[in-house]
Amino acid sequence: MNINTLNNNNYYIVVNARFLTQKLTGVQRFAIEMSLQLKKLYGDSIAFVSPQNVIHTDIADKLKAKVIGKRKGHAWEQIDLPNYLRSQGKPLLLCLGNTAPLLYKNLVVTLHDITFKRFPNTFSWKFRLAYGLMIPVILKHARFVFSVSKFSVDEISDYYGYPKERMDVVYNAVDTAFKPILDEKLRSDNYLFAVSSVKENKNFIVALEAFLKAQDCLPNIKMYIVGDLSSSSFKTLDFSKYANNPNIKFLGRVSDRDLIRYYSNAQAFIFPSLYEGFGIPVLEAEACGCPVISSNSSSLPEVLDDSAILCNPLSVDEFKHAIVSIYNSLQFAKSLVSKGYANVLRFSWQQSAEVMKKRMDELL
Repeated sequence: MNINTLNNNNYYIVVNARFLTQKLTGVQRFAIEMSLQLKKLYGDSIAFVSPQNVIHTDIADKLKAKVIGKRKGHAWEQIDLPNYLRSQGKPLLLCLGNTAPLLYKNLVVTLHDITFKRFPNTFSWKFRLAYGLMIPVILKHARFVFSVSKFSVDEISDYYGYPKERMDVVYNAVDTAFKPILDEKLRSDNYLFAVSSVKENKNFIVALEAFLKAQDCLPNIKMYIVGDLSSSSFKTLDFSKYANNPNIKFLGRVSDRDLIRYYSNAQAFIFPSLYEGFGIPVLEAEACGCPVISSNSSSLPEVLDDSAILCNPLSVDEFKHAIVSIYNSLQFAKSLVSKGYANVLRFSWQQSAEVMKKRMDELL
């Protein structure tokens, strides 16, 4: 990785690449994919700067990222980054991962959602306090704000009073690695699939209860669940009746390749979330040829359109009937697969980056 500091002024947009130092979650994946596309669009007119502790070195090399400052984490973002920008003539700063320097005003930000406000118990008090203080200040200074769905744009605007004419949608998309990997042995397990979390907004218990009810009609079905069961949040719920069910298998964390295998060979993917800024797992499932049963709340109808079965997230019975309908009609399941493939094509990182570039160019 090239760790030289920037030494010219041939760029006019700087990207806060602190995400290169962070573990990969949905926000970091968004930041990486958008950055790669923006690099293609802007060439040498865009610069990516990060702290020293880069872990995604392959991405840093592709972006020609430059290390600046000596601090790490929030201290780097709040002190080193704005100091550096001032020394470079205060160029437009793009922040892709919810946070930004509080006192820098030539700023464009991406705020993915406000889950920490809608479902505060999902987060620690320290996180709620920090974000509760930071986000209003960031929005006060931001010249433009992006979010990942129309739903989230409306949420942010309504909650904080940020003007919608200074906002736009830049959708997530699915990594090209997500495509069917057929495994006849795994397919023969006849299982439903879920990507689990017991965060309050994920509404995970509804998926488990719907499965148990569906077993009354379909005694041979199974349920496979990917997720980190070591999370302290799992301890707040009683999983004994699920853990002891021989047809429910908790798989823990898996590699991306295994995740794709589980999507590809499932009878259906079930996603009962109460609140999503976007909901990338439903698109991953569709890209792998898996019928989707989803909640009809928040951004999910916008993301899925008519490509999935949408259910009331508070109704176990609706999810149960959806499960049974897929198992009882191969033709119906195949129609959902076809619609899912078509739906995935509505989203691309290139299209989202082009929207972002258009909006930023208007500010230059």
